[in-house]
Amino acid sequence: MVLMVHLLLLGRKNVVREAGAVLLLSLSLTSLNCQPGAVANRSNNGSNNQSVPKYGYEVVQVFPHDRNAFTQGLEFHDGQLFESTGQEGRSSLRRIELETGKVLQKVDIPSPYFAEGLTLLKGRIYQLTWQHQTGFIYDPVSFSKIGEFTYQGEGWGLANDGESLILSDGTNRLRFLDPNNFQVRKTIAVFDTNMPVMNLNELEYVRGEIYANIWHQDKIVRIDPHTGRITGWVDLGGLLSRSEVADEEAVLNGIAYDDAKDRLFVTGKLWPKIFEIQLKRIN
Repeated sequence: MVLMVHLLLLGRKNVVREAGAVLLLSLSLTSLNCQPGAVANRSNNGSNNQSVPKYGYEVVQVFPHDRNAFTQGLEFHDGQLFESTGQEGRSSLRRIELETGKVLQKVDIPSPYFAEGLTLLKGRIYQLTWQHQTGFIYDPVSFSKIGEFTYQGEGWGLANDGESLILSDGTNRLRFLDPNNFQVRKTIAVFDTNMPVMNLNELEYVRGEIYANIWHQDKIVRIDPHTGRITGWVDLGGLLSRSEVADEEAVLNGIAYDDAKDRLFVTGKLWPKIFEIQLKRIN
């Protein structure tokens, strides 16, 4: 317990978070069918990993990013870039000027909350917190907090498909929440050849698929939102030189999609850059 408290004070999601995710997976798989609206989808258990498309990338453009921002969520909406940053006492909601990296608007999240993923749905910004099972709702123009909501377990990433909020909790599960009452509409489980794909983190809904960062990996997994089937793996290794960051928690985390111009942006925690990339299939 002393070690856990110490790690939380450091604001790092390392051993404690990973252990918690494994425990949460164990608990969630035993109780999944007990949740209202939850459906465990494991139809892809026998999928052949060799048939899953793999992608590399091409950098289209590079933009500056606040290297002190512990990026937990990234969202591009109507020409504007929104960001949720984490760590206790340093968490925030931000509006960012993409071209310069300048923070145009900011709301600080008070301790003890550790902010996580965010998404913008039907004129409202939704932001998760890590361990407090509490989310915040904001007006997207004024950043005034207009409500709160609750959910079970940890909050990691958040996205939406236009109708539901899609929440990751560090396991291989993704829950779809009704934004009106925050009840679970359904749950999908993500497997790679019978192995659960753990540590699903920051999320983005892109052209009918869910893109998910894998915590502490330079990879994004593409997921069918109906079945949980993996539709592709994206290898982003080498995107940022390790010499450009010093912190071991400066990992890839942050996906934003501009559907109006079909642009895909990625960044990481404490990264000094945001990258616009195009995916290139390699198999």
